[in-house]
Amino acid sequence: MAKEIERKFLVTSDAYKNCPRKYYKQGYLSTDPDKTVRVRVAGDRGFITIKGRNSGVTRAEYEYEISVGDANEMLDNLVKTGLIEKWRYVCEHDGKTWEVDEFLGDNAGLVVAEIELGSEGEAFAKPEWVGDEVSGDARYYNSSLSQHPYKDW
Repeated sequence: MAKEIERKFLVTSDAYKNCPRKYYKQGYLSTDPDKTVRVRVAGDRGFITIKGRNSGVTRAEYEYEISVGDANEMLDNLVKTGLIEKWRYVCEHDGKTWEVDEFLGDNAGLVVAEIELGSEGEAFAKPEWVGDEVSGDARYYNSSLSQHPYKDW
């Protein structure tokens, strides 16, 4: 089974902005916590991703590349909730890759950093711009933000 082990943190400064970035647009065909289905356009590539329910910071994840045309069509015609738009910055720190999402639109003002790990107990060093952990707070899941945007908190 494909697994994702991911921890999320709030970001405390804009020091991450020195890292390369790419524009993302995504929406959800299902936001059921047992089977979330996401369609995403990342730059010039399209993806469909199926995720299972979280158990701690681990969950099943299956991601497949699809044509960007199909992804845009699904985003335009099949998405049931609000779209998520964001800049994703990819930053290297102490041998680990951090992805920083700077949200746009109804989620503007929210900036979250994520790190994927090989195990739940894997040690890592946080960059100075990483603050409080929000891994267990469902409000910060992109699927939740598509239904209950940051501007409404």
